[in-house]
Amino acid sequence: MRHCLLYLLLLAYAAVAAAQEPVNPLPADTLKQERKGSAWTLISPLGLHRKADFDTVAYNYQRQAVPSLVSEAYATTGNLGCAGMNEIFVEREPRSTFFFADALRAWLPPAQKFYNVYIPFTQVSYNTGGNKQNTQDRLRINFAGNANRRVGIGAMLDYLYSKGMYQCQSSKDFTFGLSGYYRGDRYSLQAFYDHYNLLNKENGGITDARYITDPAQLQGGVSKIEALSIPVNLTDAHSRLSGQHLMVNQAYSVGYWRTQVVNDTLSREVYVPVTRFIWTLDFASSKHKFINGNRREADEFWRDTYFNSDATRDVAYYSDFSNTLGVSMVEGFRSWAKFGLSAYATYSLRHYAVNTLLPDGDQGDIPPSGDESLTPLPDGFVPASRKNQSLLWVGAQLTKQQGSLITYEADFKMGMIGDVAADIDLSGHMQSRFRLLGDTVRIDARAHFYNRAQPWLLQNYFSNHFVWHNDFGKTRSLRAGGSLLIPWTRTTLSADFENIQNYVYFNSAGLPVQEGGSTQVFSARLMQKLSLGILHWDNTVTYQKSSRSDVLPLPELAIYSNLYLKFTAFRVLHAQIGLDCDWYTRYYAPSYQPATMAFCNQREVKIGNYPLVNAYVTCRLYKVRFFVMWSHVNQNLFSRDAFSMPLYPLNPRRLQLGLSIDFAN
Repeated sequence: MRHCLLYLLLLAYAAVAAAQEPVNPLPADTLKQERKGSAWTLISPLGLHRKADFDTVAYNYQRQAVPSLVSEAYATTGNLGCAGMNEIFVEREPRSTFFFADALRAWLPPAQKFYNVYIPFTQVSYNTGGNKQNTQDRLRINFAGNANRRVGIGAMLDYLYSKGMYQCQSSKDFTFGLSGYYRGDRYSLQAFYDHYNLLNKENGGITDARYITDPAQLQGGVSKIEALSIPVNLTDAHSRLSGQHLMVNQAYSVGYWRTQVVNDTLSREVYVPVTRFIWTLDFASSKHKFINGNRREADEFWRDTYFNSDATRDVAYYSDFSNTLGVSMVEGFRSWAKFGLSAYATYSLRHYAVNTLLPDGDQGDIPPSGDESLTPLPDGFVPASRKNQSLLWVGAQLTKQQGSLITYEADFKMGMIGDVAADIDLSGHMQSRFRLLGDTVRIDARAHFYNRAQPWLLQNYFSNHFVWHNDFGKTRSLRAGGSLLIPWTRTTLSADFENIQNYVYFNSAGLPVQEGGSTQVFSARLMQKLSLGILHWDNTVTYQKSSRSDVLPLPELAIYSNLYLKFTAFRVLHAQIGLDCDWYTRYYAPSYQPATMAFCNQREVKIGNYPLVNAYVTCRLYKVRFFVMWSHVNQNLFSRDAFSMPLYPLNPRRLQLGLSIDFAN
């Protein structure tokens, strides 16, 4: 099936290319001109624009097919589309309100992009790898087009199906999104809708690490073993995360008409907005479900079972319905208006619900259990199955998005009523570009301070294997950092420091706990690109240090290195041929808890000091990109300690292919 799709994409491209004029191939500069336009994402909650790039990645296209594309240090269960956590702390997003989604953050719909294009485009990509037993397929489609200069629409689809290299490890992820906008002189509308449904088999890891490190010891001297033959802890368990996100942003501008001179003989009237009145509707909902039907495996894998010893069916639900009203002074309406200033208020209704399968098949209020084989609930614990919250924030935004020397964004938000009362979110980002010695130097500075209450699900939760009732205090975080791009040496330097008080993490028992003191994290990064003719060597070196490795364990040094040849053949084929490698130092990597999709601290097994090497060829021919990759090519060559987390090995080597086509409509 996957080979047929590749052939169909190639035939479709050939048909489109043959139908276009001129017959001669389009040079690179013509293609760029054809794609001329703009793209942006929205700055929440007022819908301001943040410039974005088109999705036309040519460099390292092959990394789309391996889990390590997320980060050079990525703790993952192994399969593409499955759970993982970024171990580069400065890149890690704060814990979300619905913490189940954090493990699959890399596969959720990205920030919705809006496009203003002169010629509609459709981008189709298809990646495949493995054989019938461990196939991995991913189909992605992106479309954008304009009815006119005021109206644009977009759509995206991402379908990922991977059986996995080990037993009971498959993933089936489906996401899609729609977007559209109208930009009039006075009235504007921007809206998008995202939907996702991510289904993952949960195998709980392999039963013994020696199946990877020393299989001969377990097999009577036989050192070779097929990945699919290695026993796993769970064979009848899976988790599903589904949800949706709708955002509608509307604005009405008040201003004046101004005559704009086009040339010596022509002028036109343009509308200059001065004040903008804004309303944003934001609705998001998520649902997590965990199911396990094997009682024997459950008894061995989980320490506690509270409600049903025969089977597990846990469900958690979250929804957030928000309305934001704001008023903004528009940047640039006069020469002295060098920045934009906005004020807003956001009112939010949140709803939580949790339930679990009872022996009689019902789900709802939890009655007392007379089964002595079940773990008794903690003294005084009364399961709370539902929670409604009414929340109010007020905030302000200060932005400067015009100008070539300095641009900045600053946002302040404070909770007024409800569980978020006295919450504070303050963040800022500044960027400066200036010419020096014939090139452009870029300096970025960033900082944030937040004081946030814990999400309700971290305070109150029950399921078949985990229950907790906490009274956690607010978490406070102060971070400051910056980066410097030196163009002459192709060097980027960055550093960040963060102090966290009342940090919440999952302990070795899989329960959330709060560290009452302070934890500091310092990180520094060097990105260096070297070249000599067609030979290129790109490196990213990240150093990070946690003051409390028992609370926040991190690999101290992580390196991504890419050695490749880059050249143009036959004047039209742009090729990149090389080897890339991810490596990080040994540390107490987190363990993974399938029932809650939580990454838990452990102090028994260190993971790391293992290079993951991929050999690849990636090319671009006009509007077609394709790659051939032999992933994990160094398997068993220097070390067998090929794990991403305890009992979760890296995927064995295999051949993978990918094809992407940009259709000009």
